[in-house]
Amino acid sequence: MVDTLLKVEHLNKAYGTKQVLHDINFSVTPGSVTVLLGPSGSGKSTLIRCLNGLEEFQSGQLSFEDQPIKPTPKTWQQLRQKIGMVFQSYDLFPNLTVIDNILLGPLKVQKRSKTEALKQATQLLKEVDLTDYADAFPRQLSGGQKQRIAIVRALALNPEFMLFDEVTASLDPEMVRGVLEVMLNLAKRKMTMLVVTHEMNFAQQIADNVLFLEDGAILEKTQGKQFFTHPQTDRAREFLDSMAF
Repeated sequence: MVDTLLKVEHLNKAYGTKQVLHDINFSVTPGSVTVLLGPSGSGKSTLIRCLNGLEEFQSGQLSFEDQPIKPTPKTWQQLRQKIGMVFQSYDLFPNLTVIDNILLGPLKVQKRSKTEALKQATQLLKEVDLTDYADAFPRQLSGGQKQRIAIVRALALNPEFMLFDEVTASLDPEMVRGVLEVMLNLAKRKMTMLVVTHEMNFAQQIADNVLFLEDGAILEKTQGKQFFTHPQTDRAREFLDSMAF
């Protein structure tokens, strides 16, 4: 096993003349959970999208499993089978049933056998307590159920690394818990994850490491427990206070 799953070196990103990420440097070890925190507009979502090829960056180097990533469409298409991502919006295909949404990637992209992929998909639905919804269409699901299906769809590709971008931001409060429980169980199983969230209590439970961003730069990079008990900067303390934490 590699010592570092993902390495980010001197990453810079701009939209025209506006620079939104400034010299980003960090690494992620296998089995760890890294949480990205910071105020709205600090660059968290832009950063996480750069790690999956959804945003281009102007300079810097990404490496996955000790191999430099050449940021071409073909490379990203291959890497997205190893780097799964779940968004704020569920992006399920409305004309497909839940089970067909889940099977699309394993069958069409990975060319796996339907028997094997269906067996895994059925087990994943069981783990998120949605077995009875296999033949339902997305319009028949609540927001929380759709988000759990989106997580299952990503996991069905057997990724080595999962990215979560504010996956509870668009959910009603009573729907948030079920989604967070799924992610908490993934953390307990040592799934390597990078998580953008405003759920502070949840972040404290899962974070091995915290990156605190503001204005596109990392102000703090520290262990999770230390960040929540003894943040290093006044700005981080202000942020935690503002989150009523």
